[in-house]
Amino acid sequence: MHVHILGICGTFMGSLAVLAKQLGYRVSGSDANVYPPMSTQLEAQGITLMEGYRAEHLQPQPDLVIIGNAMSRGNPAVEHVLNEGLNYISGPQWLAQFVLHDRWVLAVAGTHGKTTTSAMLAWILQYSGMQPGYLIGGVCNNFSSSAALGESAFFVVEADEYDSAFFDKRSKFVHYTPRTAILNNLEFDHADIFENLGAIERQFNHLVRTIPSNGLIIYPFADENLTRVLRQGCWTKCQQFGVAVDEKSCKKLAANGGVFWNAILLNAQGSEFELIKYGQGSTGEVMSRTQVKWELTGEHNVRNGMAAIAAAHHVGIDVKAAQKALQEFKGVKRRMELRGEVEGVRVYDDFAHHPTAIELTLKGMAAKLRADAKPNRIVAVIEPRSNTMNLGIHQQQLVTACEAASMVVWLKPEKSGLDFNKLIADSKVPSYAFPSVEEIIMFLEENVRSGDHVIIMSNGGFGGIHEKLLKALKFGS
Repeated sequence: MHVHILGICGTFMGSLAVLAKQLGYRVSGSDANVYPPMSTQLEAQGITLMEGYRAEHLQPQPDLVIIGNAMSRGNPAVEHVLNEGLNYISGPQWLAQFVLHDRWVLAVAGTHGKTTTSAMLAWILQYSGMQPGYLIGGVCNNFSSSAALGESAFFVVEADEYDSAFFDKRSKFVHYTPRTAILNNLEFDHADIFENLGAIERQFNHLVRTIPSNGLIIYPFADENLTRVLRQGCWTKCQQFGVAVDEKSCKKLAANGGVFWNAILLNAQGSEFELIKYGQGSTGEVMSRTQVKWELTGEHNVRNGMAAIAAAHHVGIDVKAAQKALQEFKGVKRRMELRGEVEGVRVYDDFAHHPTAIELTLKGMAAKLRADAKPNRIVAVIEPRSNTMNLGIHQQQLVTACEAASMVVWLKPEKSGLDFNKLIADSKVPSYAFPSVEEIIMFLEENVRSGDHVIIMSNGGFGGIHEKLLKALKFGS
């Protein structure tokens, strides 16, 4: 069977390509922008990549075309598929029909942390010998690829709320019917397809309505948006998790058959914490205490790890075994990934593209530097690439999000709903905007110094700025 994928270099569609290849299909695909790490992974799998969306890419005619949600009417390849009557399907529907239909699905949903949490969960299962299948929206350093069929009933999937395709406007995750579901958090995002927060909450409740009554929903303590989602209707047992929640509240939340997971940070940067499980009997007493010491930092990652442990526990993995797995978790590419160091200047790549994610990334680095007693500067370099960013929805939140940086450098697109003059004027730290990657590199060459941590944030390739900057710093040193 020959499958052709339109939009193959997206993190989700690229992962589908890997799964289709493992099913024994001949796989090819087209995309407008082909860049690592997904392009590298696909080429290593022997998958044929084609630049652009030309009709001849679909000749000879494939048996099935999987159409990514970035495709729309007017796209030459899409028009060819429709005009020629080719068989087509959305990515989420293909995944549900060909991979998930007889599996115990563990889904990780939420505005932030989906990729990292699903990678943690898949690794915990793998480390514990359960050989799960998985689809992760990024490349995890503990695995050789972002997706695998696995050899057991369990399948971990990153469950995105973005729509499925131009012909299916439901969120991707409504196709997955999970038995174990993590709802990590919920904020307004994807302003190009959701009118308001309430519209996203309805989609999350649609997901909740697909989870069986003998399944499990795991969600954070005191998240008002997710609480509203569950109040719209929930027929599944729930467990909550939180950081530094007082013991009285923990016991109350875990009483009468419930479970509550609480973390106590043992250092400011979150690289060590104690995980306490409450829930014994009717009074919610302590069931276990476990200390975790790992490579990751930031309270947001502590929360991700707690949720992953709780989900793994639901399928029978002991907390101690999960803790040992996390201590060997190596993170995900493009999540504070160190790309290189030249003359004491460290350059990182991070996927953050929402104010909350940007803020968490910068605060996490600031906490780490304080703990190390290093007064080094943090230089944030941001490409406002997402549709929500470009609509200017988060104008004021972006100012607050960048306060932990020492300096902020923006790529200023030709067309954007953001007011960059106001963004710079309102900034509490020195802030600059440039219309090209080349101008940003020239500015950084002149203004960074030894000891600086340059954090480059984008959900795209950012014009290859990471390697260009490292090369420029090396050449000029």
